[in-house]
Amino acid sequence: MTLYRTIVADPPWEYNATKGLPTRGYKPSTAEAHYPTMRNAEMAALPVSVMAADDAHLYLWVTNPRLYGERYSREVQPIDIMEAWGFRYVTLLTWHKLGPVGLGFHFRGNTEHVLFGVRGKITIPTNLREPTLFAASKGGHSVKPDRFYEMVERVSPGPYLELFARRRRYGWDVWGNEAPTEAASQAEMGLGA
Repeated sequence: MTLYRTIVADPPWEYNATKGLPTRGYKPSTAEAHYPTMRNAEMAALPVSVMAADDAHLYLWVTNPRLYGERYSREVQPIDIMEAWGFRYVTLLTWHKLGPVGLGFHFRGNTEHVLFGVRGKITIPTNLREPTLFAASKGGHSVKPDRFYEMVERVSPGPYLELFARRRRYGWDVWGNEAPTEAASQAEMGLGA
């Protein structure tokens, strides 16, 4: 089994009452209209720690409303998920989404965040360190910018794994219920552009 030195995860965060929670005033979120979502405790229970090398990096995507969870999921926060997977939190990266302002529960969102964590004694060499803020245009729903992956490949060692992947990137393994098969070409998935 391959042990990954860099893991990127873009979890299918649950936002509302689709899992038996009170429904008063809630409508399905954009995420829940596109794919099945998971509760934080379900994500924390995934066997990610057995896929990671002893010295590894983790990039855990988290949206503004899920950064600290919601009232019904206070017991498991994104940082708890990171720790359950065997990583310790180091810093927060922020994507400034260029283009029209997005949706939001109280404020209209134009940022998304990545919790960066490490396992073991791996660091990023001083000459490769990047700013914690990066700007890139938005793509389709839940599509992360190529600029992010390029940064990850510059500062973090392979082999690479993307959890909850919705498209394939050259040189990366993917895992998730919507992950494309290896037989799919980059052109079929619109990655050539």
